[in-house]
Amino acid sequence: MATDTQLRPRARRSAPSAAARPGRRRRLRSALGRFAVFGAPGLLVYACFVLAPVLLSLGYSLTDYNPFSPPTEFVGLHNYQLLLHDDEFLQSLKVTVQLTVMMVVLPNVAGLGIAMLLDRKGWFYNAWRAVFFVPVVLSSVVVSVVWTRLLADDGVVNQALGWIGIDPVGWLSDPSLALYSLGVIMSWQMLGFCVVVYLAGLQSVPGELLEAAAIDGAGPLARFRHVTWPLLAPALTVNTVVLLITAFKAYDHIQVITGGGPGSGTTATVALVILQTGFTANRQGYASAMALVMLVIVATVAAFALRLLQRREVAL
Repeated sequence: MATDTQLRPRARRSAPSAAARPGRRRRLRSALGRFAVFGAPGLLVYACFVLAPVLLSLGYSLTDYNPFSPPTEFVGLHNYQLLLHDDEFLQSLKVTVQLTVMMVVLPNVAGLGIAMLLDRKGWFYNAWRAVFFVPVVLSSVVVSVVWTRLLADDGVVNQALGWIGIDPVGWLSDPSLALYSLGVIMSWQMLGFCVVVYLAGLQSVPGELLEAAAIDGAGPLARFRHVTWPLLAPALTVNTVVLLITAFKAYDHIQVITGGGPGSGTTATVALVILQTGFTANRQGYASAMALVMLVIVATVAAFALRLLQRREVAL
């Protein structure tokens, strides 16, 4: 026999009361107001200075736009097809990759070594930290002009080599050496950044872990390998990604020091070729296609490197 509870109809879920609706509207208006104050300005700046130029370049890349040779005609993907057979662009891509490898390896290795030497207390080490960081804040043009004077055929470096009986070296005039000289110059300027990041990582290593490893009989190399190096993984990630992006967009050093030479494009990077094509040859539609291809390459490589290094951080 059914009980009173079973025979009683289930109470329906009551609809939101009229008093609750104004409260929700107020919260929604409050959220929209906060977004308008804090989020909208940043979104507007991003749209104006990032999204709009990219979309405009995409539009130009589908045309043969030349400001001094109207009218402009729509050519579709023709510019991108030309890139696949453009020896100048492919050579610049090769140069950029070589320069990127040097800029990722040299500052990381040297920066870690110097950071370990400066990871001590005292005014002397603080002064040296400032010395190593000075090139980072200097203008790239200033650094380029100084190194051009130092590495000229009759510059200070060759004069010093002559004093010890070594013939002058064409650091910037020899096509087989110019790119490596540029890689060293740019790595030297970014060295201070890597030193600071690695110093921050070294100073965050708990001293208790190092002491425990020493008590267990681990030597300096073993402590570095099993304690210090795994904890420096975030610093390695930051340095590698920043150096990758800096190397791929390298322009000012090359323009001031070699201008893309010596020879035919031996030091011309993708950024240099894009600007020469767009503002010297006035083929801005074709230059826009180059720029978009470079954007895709840089974004893909940076995202892959970031993903790989972050996965390494979790594994360690």
